[in-house]
Amino acid sequence: MKRGSVTVVCRCNDVTEEEIAKAIEMGVDDFELLRRYLRLGFGPCQGRSCIMVAARIFSRATGKSMDEVLSNYRIRPPILPVPAKYFVRGVER
Repeated sequence: MKRGSVTVVCRCNDVTEEEIAKAIEMGVDDFELLRRYLRLGFGPCQGRSCIMVAARIFSRATGKSMDEVLSNYRIRPPILPVPAKYFVRGVER
């Protein structure tokens, strides 16, 4: 998604491709560290819309393979969003 001439990679946390590039230039050389630093995948979509795009950008910039970039990345529950009503006592499904 583009915002003006800026490419937004993570819509949930408004992270741009430029911010990813700057973090890599500053010395972030681990994808998990990049994710935590920029909060990629920490929004409501849990990374379903941004992680692969960010990983490709990181892979190109660092020369690492996608397998190497994503080797430590794990999808953590909830894999799919669960409506809050299922956690409220007394509500039937």
